[in-house]
Amino acid sequence: MDQDQSICRFAAQKAKGEIQSSSFPDEVLEHVLVFLSSQKDRNSVSLVCKAWHRVEAWTRQQVFIGNCYAVSPQIMIKRFPKIKSVSLKGKPRFADFNLVPPNWGAHLTPWVSAMATAYPLLERLYLKRMTITDYDLTLLANSFLYFKELVMVCCDGFSTGGLASIASKCRQLTTLDLNEDEIHDNGEDWLACFPETLTSLRSLCFDCLEGPINFDALERLVARCPSLKKLRLNRNVSIVQLQRLILKAPQLTHLGTGSFFYEFQPEQVADLLAAFSNCKQLQCLSGFREVVPEYLPAVYPVCSNLTSLNFSYAVIGSRELEGIICHCRKLQLLWVLDSVGDKGLEAAATTCKDLRDLRVFPVDAREDGEGCVSERGLVAISEGCPNLESILYFCQRMTNKAVVTMSQNCSKLASFRLCIMGRHQPDHLTGEPMDEGFGAIVRNCKSLTRLAVSGLLTDKAFQYFGAYGERLETLSVAFAGESDLSMKYVLDGCKNLRKLEIRDSPFGDVALLSGLHHYANMRFLWMSDCRLTLQGCTELAKKMPGLNVEIIRENECNDSLVEKLYAYRTVAGPRKDMPSFVTIL
Repeated sequence: MDQDQSICRFAAQKAKGEIQSSSFPDEVLEHVLVFLSSQKDRNSVSLVCKAWHRVEAWTRQQVFIGNCYAVSPQIMIKRFPKIKSVSLKGKPRFADFNLVPPNWGAHLTPWVSAMATAYPLLERLYLKRMTITDYDLTLLANSFLYFKELVMVCCDGFSTGGLASIASKCRQLTTLDLNEDEIHDNGEDWLACFPETLTSLRSLCFDCLEGPINFDALERLVARCPSLKKLRLNRNVSIVQLQRLILKAPQLTHLGTGSFFYEFQPEQVADLLAAFSNCKQLQCLSGFREVVPEYLPAVYPVCSNLTSLNFSYAVIGSRELEGIICHCRKLQLLWVLDSVGDKGLEAAATTCKDLRDLRVFPVDAREDGEGCVSERGLVAISEGCPNLESILYFCQRMTNKAVVTMSQNCSKLASFRLCIMGRHQPDHLTGEPMDEGFGAIVRNCKSLTRLAVSGLLTDKAFQYFGAYGERLETLSVAFAGESDLSMKYVLDGCKNLRKLEIRDSPFGDVALLSGLHHYANMRFLWMSDCRLTLQGCTELAKKMPGLNVEIIRENECNDSLVEKLYAYRTVAGPRKDMPSFVTIL
């Protein structure tokens, strides 16, 4: 039994009264809780009694906040005075699909301002879907002497000027990861701002940055950081420059290539292949923003050791994928565009027997686009990859039989997201709703915690979700459902549901109010373009005072109808930074 399990067992005995409070002084408990790393376990320990609650708060060094409006910075600081690592999420996930208007909120400023004085020992900040200004980054760089790690995912509002502040002021920086952020390039040469004395970088990712970079400064930085393990480049780094970088950093375990485009020269392929041959520790490969297929054989030397391959920006066909995938027998993560076709997925299924995570994104995301993958590819993966735990699959058509086969062959699935892009699409062979396919997923995959559904679904499918989705935590519904009863089945049956996202579905006030018993246990509810009225949303706000019920109106429409609803539990009360198109009921 490990330390975490031993401590949790002791906590359970304490909660039952089997161990008296006096037998465990605060000083001893402090030393014990230092070894408890799991946040979930720490949360449980803090509920045992007031003494444990106090000591756990005093010893906690990292905190995760899933919604920046669920709690205030002041409440966090009062509860946890010695934090060194903060993870903070802002906008709802549907912001990734442009469903949350610009300037909606999720500003970092009040958080970093409060932490600047309260947490002088802060070392790590993880931010997702937050609006960040250059002022925030400058304040961060000036306030935390021991700051080491900054990760920003799907964030916006800042520029290369803010990055320059981080580079120049954070003298112990080990991680600067920019993932799918919207960054304004104001011409600041941020890479040149890293001091020549900085040798501590372990991870540098800027593949989402669109502008040109100072390659000479980058090359010097890479050369003087012997512990650099993760490097993801943007499209402005050429193949020739990539070759120079990996020769200076053969210790890399994660590489994002940036562009893989260059006028084809056979001798260049040989030079690049020799450079990759020197990367003996490489495990994760991504990038390929632009690809000349003739250069792909250059990565063959590293394929046998890869556990992760991300081709989600590479428009390649099945032939190019087959050439690489046949060498990747250790692969556990594979992200591709649907341009690889069913044949490419069949090749992956033949070789990658230990695949755990598969994502297939569309080249053409239009509803009436030409889909390149179908049920054939899904079935091939299910038959060849029995250890699959997570799948995201975009397609234009699907069958119940294929999804049932997936549920039977991949019973370890924890996340199943099937996006049939055409609205209300039935089983394209039988014309029947997709109820039985999705029902089989929740019935046969006992570890399922995340489900995204689409296609033609009736109340019957949602009845299956409520009956068998006891472990389901996140449900995303798009263009699906039959009546209010569908949502009621889910809210009555899915006891562990924490996040419910619904768009373009026929659910109204009756469906909304059927979840009054459950919303206090959920992180949030999102409903857009459904059949909600202002009266129904107001009723929800009256009966659930612990929720912030936000109404988002972008367009001039019938005042009685609600375009978008975002409801979330909070201990901080209504937020004070609402834009004009947001109303809190």
